[in-house]
Amino acid sequence: MGLNLSDWALRHRSLTIYLMLVCAVAGTLAFLELGRDEDPPFTIKVMVVKTLWPGATIDETVNQVTDRIEKKLEETPSLDYLRSYTTAGESVVFVTLKDTTPPGQVADLWYQVRKKTGDIAHTLPQGVQGPFFDDEFGDTFGVIYAFTADGFSYRELRDYVEGVRAELLRLPDVGKITLIGVQDERVTLSFSTRRLANLGVSRDQILAALQSQNAVVPAGVIDTGGEKVLVRVSGGFASQGDVADLNLRVGDRFLRLADVAEIERGTVDPPSPSYRVNGKPAIGLALSMAKGGNNLALGEAIRQRMAALERDRPVGIEVIQVANQPEVVRASVDGFVKSLIEAVAIVLVVSFLSLGLRAGTVVALSIPLVLLASFVLMKMTGIDLQRVSLGALIIALGLLVDDAMITVEMMVRKREEGLSAHESATFAYTSTAFPMLTGTLVTVIGFLPVGFAQSSSGEYCFSLFAVVAIALLISWLVAVLFSPLIGVALLPKRMAPPPESGLTFRLGRAFRAVLELCLRHRWLVIAATAGLFVLALVGAKHLQQQFFPPSERPEILLDLSLPHSASIKATGRAVERIERRLAADPDVARYAINVGSGAVRFYLPLDIQLDHDYFAEAVVVAKDVAGRDALATRLQRELSEEMPEAVIRATPLELGPPVGWPLKYRVSGPDPQQVRRIAYDLAALIGQDESTRLINFDWNEPIKTVRVAIDQDKARLLGLTSQDLAQALDAAFSGTTLTVLRDSIYLIPVQARAPAGERADLDTLRGLQISLGPNRSVPLGELARIETGFEQPILWRRQRLPTLTVQADLTGGIQAATVVKRLAPKIEAFAAGLPAGYHVATGGTVEESAKGQRSIGVVMPVMLLLMLTVLMVQLQSFQRLALVLSVAPLGLIGVVAALLPTGTPMGFVAMLGCVALIGMIVRNSVILVDQIERNVADGMERWEAVIEATCHRLRPILLTAAAAILGMIPIASESFWGPMAYAIIGGLMVATVLTLLFLPAAYVAWFRVPAPKG
Repeated sequence: MGLNLSDWALRHRSLTIYLMLVCAVAGTLAFLELGRDEDPPFTIKVMVVKTLWPGATIDETVNQVTDRIEKKLEETPSLDYLRSYTTAGESVVFVTLKDTTPPGQVADLWYQVRKKTGDIAHTLPQGVQGPFFDDEFGDTFGVIYAFTADGFSYRELRDYVEGVRAELLRLPDVGKITLIGVQDERVTLSFSTRRLANLGVSRDQILAALQSQNAVVPAGVIDTGGEKVLVRVSGGFASQGDVADLNLRVGDRFLRLADVAEIERGTVDPPSPSYRVNGKPAIGLALSMAKGGNNLALGEAIRQRMAALERDRPVGIEVIQVANQPEVVRASVDGFVKSLIEAVAIVLVVSFLSLGLRAGTVVALSIPLVLLASFVLMKMTGIDLQRVSLGALIIALGLLVDDAMITVEMMVRKREEGLSAHESATFAYTSTAFPMLTGTLVTVIGFLPVGFAQSSSGEYCFSLFAVVAIALLISWLVAVLFSPLIGVALLPKRMAPPPESGLTFRLGRAFRAVLELCLRHRWLVIAATAGLFVLALVGAKHLQQQFFPPSERPEILLDLSLPHSASIKATGRAVERIERRLAADPDVARYAINVGSGAVRFYLPLDIQLDHDYFAEAVVVAKDVAGRDALATRLQRELSEEMPEAVIRATPLELGPPVGWPLKYRVSGPDPQQVRRIAYDLAALIGQDESTRLINFDWNEPIKTVRVAIDQDKARLLGLTSQDLAQALDAAFSGTTLTVLRDSIYLIPVQARAPAGERADLDTLRGLQISLGPNRSVPLGELARIETGFEQPILWRRQRLPTLTVQADLTGGIQAATVVKRLAPKIEAFAAGLPAGYHVATGGTVEESAKGQRSIGVVMPVMLLLMLTVLMVQLQSFQRLALVLSVAPLGLIGVVAALLPTGTPMGFVAMLGCVALIGMIVRNSVILVDQIERNVADGMERWEAVIEATCHRLRPILLTAAAAILGMIPIASESFWGPMAYAIIGGLMVATVLTLLFLPAAYVAWFRVPAPKG
């Protein structure tokens, strides 16, 4: 190479030292300023389009609203699939983009969804409300407070929470604040339809009187010439008393509204989704961080502001912190930093033991320089300290030490041969810099599929590639610029050759004997290696497949699903039973329950549940992580036994893109009833597998309906229409809004409906009095037949076809992929027998994992091409290239040997480790082959060249492998990184042995190098 960077660094020592100091200072500052987060960001590529059509049946809503919107949205670019659910009068469409959609294009695509939906808005039926859009589905509310009250009204509690919300919104890093479980106020006028009819008062009269008195209209401005005077008219409603005092004129009489109706101020009935904490009704306040904010800084700012507000908190209002992501992030980052320090210590011990004190110190000083410079580039590229980037630093640590070790080892060897400090440093560059760069590039390229996988999984793990690439490329620069200068300063002036005695010499001689034996029995070594590889391939089929492991947080998600006909009040009663069980459990620290909805996204990978009256979700915090799984199993078993009518599922939090139920099969077809029958049969088939449990459906049970069949001729004779009767029924049973009460910052609807006694019983429906004008009414039963029946309460569709999902949980330790593989023959036979137009598709963990694997597979050819190109530039020989690549897949032997006995599943992260392992293995192989060719070029016989090169590379290969393997130990116990750590440890151990024994044997076999006689 023309420019010798090591020589340049030694000739410009002051400048080189200055650059080292800049790296150290800038890296320290960058580390302190790096953002902290729990998980890496990834884009939730789902948008929600919601449309309301009050009064419509489910069939009308599907055909006239859902289908029209879905037809248009099928034109959306990068669309993966449309999924929707429809209930009577409500349509919700989920627009899901392809995993390959670049995150930067998502916002523009959501604009396209809005535009396309707007284009057909005029074709929707009259009376439709919306469509409404939610493209902030992925907002994470990491800080949640709950407020409970004792001795205060609900309104007083809400006023206090609104005040706290206003204060917290002023903090710089706060993005959004939403309230959870708020029950809006209502002023309810309960009218007896019989009494109104007897008094000759109609609903329209009351409506007109309320609206006319409560109207907000300008009353004019008086211009006196010198000033303006605004004119105001009284009469607006500001309190319940103002409504009660309204006078109604009926003929020649005035009736006070309070005399003809019961007026009550309270919350909505039936209640909207509510929030409960530790068994008490509460209002939740959830905060999300602004984009680019620092979680730890946000947490500290919130803590200080809440402490300041504590002074003015009324006695009786209790504040409970339900979620504290900044604290979770702090503990997570501190834990990983501790693991990083442990990994650094392990690598330093390896360096000192193998290289000696002075040479080990050179490596020890190089490592922090690489890490600090990496922090600078992480800061510049916007990579925060989070689960993946910190793990990547630990993985990189075992690799980045290679270059410094190779440089120092070469310097030591040349000093022992009598070269000066300057000559040994420059020789280390000329002999190892380019092979080291090739090895570094090959290792970085090995992580390429991680960085460029176009999927949610790939986006989640992107910082693994970015951080490893940054650290390894910087490590090469440090090894050729800074390490030689440090070595010249620290290594002794004179170094004697190692004595031909002692442990090191005896081990070297023993290895040489083993190596010669392997070379003489080359074909036996090759055959044995091939046999082990075949065994590994067989063993790999028995590895369980996993998407992402569960989180190590103490929370448990406890989901409750009642029959779909259940009211939210029935769900509330079921929740009270769960609360009594949780309050009595000594292993439960605290719990928060959303009734009628799922938990707010308090951490990014949460599988968000929708609002349904029959559903509740509890976030139960175990007292410690060690007892979490046992607590979840116990709650699952005991609550399922106590509440057999419900589907109850208790699970730890997920990592990676959310999945929900691990085992899912979708049944689709044109007829919902036929789809249901097929799904029943499929569920019975799935239930035959002993590893499945809690088999259920995302929709199934019909609900009761009452159909009012109107005699249109009779109705017309009485001057009534279907619209009049529908409005009367709606007013009586659900209530109709007459006007609003303007109270402070709130608009409180004033609602009229029948008393509880007239609307709580279906038998009273026939006797409901329909007003015909002054002093006239008629029972509903004389105008209509009351018919009962059943209809589907909800219909899920996927790609415009009715789709019913059969979903199930699994018994402990069994992965979804294992069960899917076991069920595959039966499912395929079942699907083959379905009528035309009906099909079964696999979903859940297996589907999401396949997306991640496909995204990796797409990039693999690019990785291989780049790796081959770099290797060919270095080796410039197809034969040598084939030899180097022959070792790459053999790491599978060690991977299977490490994973199979320990029962560790092959997850997405472990698969990334196997891909990256290729680069690590090839790195050592290419340096060894390059050394052999150098020896041949220097005049050695090939046999001797192979032996000398392998013995020469023995120590650096063992040192770098030991550093990489031992550096994995601190993260081997992590649930997220453990499978990757085991894969790399096992793969690298076996690959190191094979590089030192199999590769030389393959070399002499390939080039037909004869063994010397004797």
